[in-house]
Amino acid sequence: METRERVAGETGSAAWPGLSDPAHDSQRLFRQILGAMSEPGTLETLAVPVPPSDALGAALWGVVLTLCDLETRVWIAADLDSPALRQALTFHTGARITDDPVSADFALLTHESFDPQTSFVLGSDTYPDRGTTLLVAVERLANVGPSMLSGPGIETTRALDIGDSPGCRALMDRLAANRASFPQGLDMIFGCGTRLAAVPRSTRVTRADAKEVN
Repeated sequence: METRERVAGETGSAAWPGLSDPAHDSQRLFRQILGAMSEPGTLETLAVPVPPSDALGAALWGVVLTLCDLETRVWIAADLDSPALRQALTFHTGARITDDPVSADFALLTHESFDPQTSFVLGSDTYPDRGTTLLVAVERLANVGPSMLSGPGIETTRALDIGDSPGCRALMDRLAANRASFPQGLDMIFGCGTRLAAVPRSTRVTRADAKEVN
């Protein structure tokens, strides 16, 4: 029984591929992720191994492989959670899985599972970077309306569309609410297939057809 369970675990991990060249690939991906964070709303296409989960997508799996390590704790929403993903994440990154969102450095979820009431960490005035970073699979990524971004890394404004589902609208509303708690808040990295965009807590979010969301 123990042997069969061990083999099953190894098979599950193997289905979630790691980076072909961990040292060079992680550096390349880190530069792309950093570029997305420093220029909010810009779209990056990540060349990464395709995971078995269409719900997660390749870009977010690449983010996980790049940013997660032995020191990080990851919370996984129920609609993405599986024994195979947990095994693969631990195998490839060494990250610890937590069932408590309050203790998570990264949260892995979809727009459908996002709940504004979930108690993610917002950081503190002294250490604002210790807030939870949300890695969210969304409906689409395009530089069109309805949300407009402004602030550091954006010359004037930049449009970003992640989808029009209730969950997508709630995500942008939550980002807009960061203004009230800044420098505390939530950073978000959105993924759709191989595409990625980021909106850090310093970004101001408004709607193209309305006043600022708050």
